[in-house]
Amino acid sequence: MNKLSFRSIGVALIALSLSAPLAPSVAQQPASPPAATAPSQPAAPAPAASQALPEAGHQPGSVTPGLSELSPWTMFLNADIIVKIVMIGLAISSVITWTIFIAKKVELGRARFRLRRSLKQIGESRSLAEAQMALGDKHSVLSMLLAAALREAKLSAGLSSDEGIKERAASSFSEYVRAEGRHMRRGMGFLATIGATAPFIGLFGTVWGIMNSFIGISKSQTTNLAVVAPGIAEALLATAIGLVAAIPAVIIYNHFSREIKVYLELVARASGAAGRLLSRDLDRSHGSAHRARAAE
Repeated sequence: MNKLSFRSIGVALIALSLSAPLAPSVAQQPASPPAATAPSQPAAPAPAASQALPEAGHQPGSVTPGLSELSPWTMFLNADIIVKIVMIGLAISSVITWTIFIAKKVELGRARFRLRRSLKQIGESRSLAEAQMALGDKHSVLSMLLAAALREAKLSAGLSSDEGIKERAASSFSEYVRAEGRHMRRGMGFLATIGATAPFIGLFGTVWGIMNSFIGISKSQTTNLAVVAPGIAEALLATAIGLVAAIPAVIIYNHFSREIKVYLELVARASGAAGRLLSRDLDRSHGSAHRARAAE
């Protein structure tokens, strides 16, 4: 009996020792349901994400107003002083271009209209004096040519060489034609200069602005687009203003080159008309002289 009791007691102790580790595992199983509630509490990573957004410059409240403020006027105000000087100079050049366009258009239109009307008025005139009476006291290129022809005829009175008189009158006519061409070409030099230099001046402002943008990038040690974009946009605005000033200047220059050429052709016609009237007067004076000698 003693041996049997000892064996039963040993078996009982072994069974207790094997069942002891299972109790804690069973006791720990009710703790697993709280783990299911862990995903419903993401409060811990939220502050880190909210802090990362302002550091990267992606906060909606700060980026959207910055992008909306990138208007030409705001970019001009925020630009470097050198870029501002370039933009102001190009804007003044554009104003000069359009001022020359309006003034030259009015001047050429009026001069061409007066000259065509004067040529029509003297179309039936037979002498320089009659042509001057037809024109009246109107100040035009044709009236100056007629006055030059009459002056040369009076200064050459008593000379028998008609070819010399015509040659001297033609020399006077060419001087008036060149003077009228110089008068009508006033302002064309500004258009040529603006058209040729405005793109390069704008490019200089762009290079200067981009250089300052790269310096700002190196100081801020970031390549974020929200930091880089305003400086580059301000720099490119200088090139845009340069093109706005240069393109109309080139077009207007070519337009007025053609218009002045057409006007000078009208002036050449007026010179030819004055020369023909002078030739008629010379022939008429010589014919009357021959008749007077024949009458004697």
